[in-house]
Amino acid sequence: MLKPLARAYVKRMGARYDYDVSYLLAMLDHSPRAFFAFAKLMPLARHRESAPEDAVMAAGLRGAMFEDCGPCTQLAVNVAKERGIDSRQVEAVLRRDISAMNDHVALGFRFADAILHRLPDEDEAREAVRARWGEKGLIDLTFALQISRVFPMVKAGLGYAKECRRIEVAGHPVEVAKRAA
Repeated sequence: MLKPLARAYVKRMGARYDYDVSYLLAMLDHSPRAFFAFAKLMPLARHRESAPEDAVMAAGLRGAMFEDCGPCTQLAVNVAKERGIDSRQVEAVLRRDISAMNDHVALGFRFADAILHRLPDEDEAREAVRARWGEKGLIDLTFALQISRVFPMVKAGLGYAKECRRIEVAGHPVEVAKRAA
């Protein structure tokens, strides 16, 4: 009963965001139990209590960029657009251009980068987030960062991460900077 509803939902999501959902459909076909367990991450991917939406976007987008060659990063860009995030801020994160980021986006980005790379200033970045948005804000950014990494890794683990893709923001391609210059 739930399987046809889940299939329809996944296909609509794929069409809505121009995202290849074949790995999710394969999971649903081969292990519905695993699919429904994995689907429980969806609300966690949208969790936000205290940190501003653009800071959460920066952390999540940075996580997707770290693990992905394009499709999941583009999905994060498309979700940011749907949530009304300024496209210039999205581009700044993709280009790793901190000077073009507003304060919220820069803090979300710096926090994510420090955690991803286990940088010496990770404690400083964590405390800056805590000082600005409290423990709830720290949880918001941590969930955004880590959950955004799960999807591309599951896709890769199942053998469906075969496509590289240029990222587009507001209809034009943006060169993604994977590492600091």
